Amino acid sequence: MTATTPARTRLSPDERREQLLELGVRMLADHSLEELSIDLLAEAAGISRGLLYHYFGGKQGFYEAVVQRAADDLYAQTAPPSEGEPLERLQASMEAYVDYVAANRAGYASLVRAAAGGNDALRAIYDTTFDALGTRFFEEDTQSLLIADTPANRALIRGWQAMTEELTLTWCDDPSVLSRDDLLRVIAGSLPAVLAILA
Repeated sequence: MTATTPARTRLSPDERREQLLELGVRMLADHSLEELSIDLLAEAAGISRGLLYHYFGGKQGFYEAVVQRAADDLYAQTAPPSEGEPLERLQASMEAYVDYVAANRAGYASLVRAAAGGNDALRAIYDTTFDALGTRFFEEDTQSLLIADTPANRALIRGWQAMTEELTLTWCDDPSVLSRDDLLRVIAGSLPAVLAILA
């Protein structure tokens, strides 16, 4: 009895591009953007470099597409639940955020570095996602915490987001500095405390 090679499924261009994006996002879990090369993805996907250039137009186009997909995933995965007390919803959202960053630490950290380092396209993706995560607190249709939408509160939310990001990345680098539970208590507990100062 001879083994047969499974027939390869021919994918449409959209399906192939989707497959490559999903693979790129998965690889960001263990690789920085700098490490995520066209060669590496082509080898992992079993396709030629030329095909990747065909779909993404080059390394920069590939980076941008993968980062945009990862940013979309982060936004979707950190959506607060629609039910529960405000602090419970905040806690659930922050747990999802910490878990996402921990699972994708290399890629997330390299995106933060790239955005800070002057890459305009990646900076735009980062800024748009950062803004969307903050705006979520003020939008009723996304089951936000319904914080009063004032310039002061928006500024406080941005500062709290920056602190949350830095604390989470620091914890990912060295989990001995805080337990996960303590990290989450600090993150979720600090926002109401900050907002209460100006209430």
